[in-house]
Amino acid sequence: MIIKTEQNEIQDYLKDASNTNGYCEAVIYPENTDEVISILKRANSEKTKITVCGNRTGLSGGSVPNGGIVLSTEKMNRILEINEEEQFAIVEPGVLLSDFLKELKPRKLYYPPDPTELNCFLGGTVATNASGSKTFKYGPTRDFVIGIEIVLASGDLLVLDRGKYFAKNFDLSITTADQKRIELKIPSVKSLPTKNTAGYFCRENMDVIDLFIGSEGTLGILTKLKLKLLPAPQMVLSAVIFFNSEDDGLNFIEESRNESFNSRINKSSISIDALALEYFDKYALDFLRQDFPNIPEDANSAVWFEQEMDEESSNSITDLWINLIEKHNGDLSHSWIAMNEKDKLKFIEFRHRISTKVNEFISSRNMRKLGTDFAVPDEELKKFYFKLKNDVEKTGLDYVIYGHFGNSHIHLNMLPKNAEEFETAKKLYDNMCLSAIKSGGTFAAEHGVGKNKKALLYEMYDEKVMSEMWKIKQTLDPNLILCCGNIFKTES
Repeated sequence: MIIKTEQNEIQDYLKDASNTNGYCEAVIYPENTDEVISILKRANSEKTKITVCGNRTGLSGGSVPNGGIVLSTEKMNRILEINEEEQFAIVEPGVLLSDFLKELKPRKLYYPPDPTELNCFLGGTVATNASGSKTFKYGPTRDFVIGIEIVLASGDLLVLDRGKYFAKNFDLSITTADQKRIELKIPSVKSLPTKNTAGYFCRENMDVIDLFIGSEGTLGILTKLKLKLLPAPQMVLSAVIFFNSEDDGLNFIEESRNESFNSRINKSSISIDALALEYFDKYALDFLRQDFPNIPEDANSAVWFEQEMDEESSNSITDLWINLIEKHNGDLSHSWIAMNEKDKLKFIEFRHRISTKVNEFISSRNMRKLGTDFAVPDEELKKFYFKLKNDVEKTGLDYVIYGHFGNSHIHLNMLPKNAEEFETAKKLYDNMCLSAIKSGGTFAAEHGVGKNKKALLYEMYDEKVMSEMWKIKQTLDPNLILCCGNIFKTES
């Protein structure tokens, strides 16, 4: 176990990708579960705050410490098992997503959860219930977690397998590895018609494992993960389609989404069934143009889509997409269609690059990122999109819009150039998030609440729900040592 206390050695652990900053006394690097247990037992007895961190790619300040010590999982980075026959993997939390995918590829296996940041640790993706472009078809990380090993604040070990332990109505019982029994009361929380990572997952008769997925390190520290895998698809159609108008791009998204939903209901083999539906506005395209000079000059929007297929269905499925593109005035002559694996990877880089460039812009000005992470009901997407654009343009702020529009999930990133513009952007950001909540959606679709958005969580859920979530935290972490400042306003 390594411990670092020199401030010049631990500066990298005091901020995340949102440029949120913090402070701590030391960083500790356990190498196995027993060391995590030992660290937590001592910290709990001494009431020392611990912030767990992965690769600090988060955008909500969740891994940024407010004092105490940081527990980094980077030394717990082994892939313990890949079971090709039963299609699962067992990994430690510090495994990089990119490394994991590389190990799966020659085995013709597939792990669909793919947050835009491939340098994230798998433990971080489970702690935040991360999602990405393929969430449109396959759902978020939660749907692929079939087992966890987690150390509670007391140092007690909890081992959970999906499908074994369930709440009875809203009463949930947990038994630790040494047979300690913990009773919890789950609040009744209305299910949303959108992606949502705001607060604890709470459902009647829920699987116990789901309480810990997306709990942002506030209930325990993950030490092992068992993840479901799928057979890799034979082929993937991948294309970036440019449109001369925003309306055309958004209408293309809407019809592609509806066709995909119908295909899944009808279980059609030769039909449009998108794996991903990602949108870019004109300003996002302008932001990317230096890196991708072949973006058409007159493009006002773009959609990147993918669909799995096989050799037998590939021609028919491609024709269906071409017809849909032409129907919505897509610029086929200047659009990009992957002809090989190299092209496909280039399109993925195109999608990922916009997030990287926004982060670089914000970091270069030493400001905190103000990027929305909200999702709205599908029927609200188009109206909501144009309202957002109108509101931000009234302020004169620079901005870009992109995101997982198949899930009606919008990333509007404001790009303030100074402190005054930042304050204007912050007020607008809060108002936009409140509007998303009022529409029946969420302010946190994939990046969690962390430290930066907790005031919004109290706008989304009433006092009773928040009080009951806080009671869960107090029961599992009575000395309030784990990831203080995440999710809740109250820490005492």
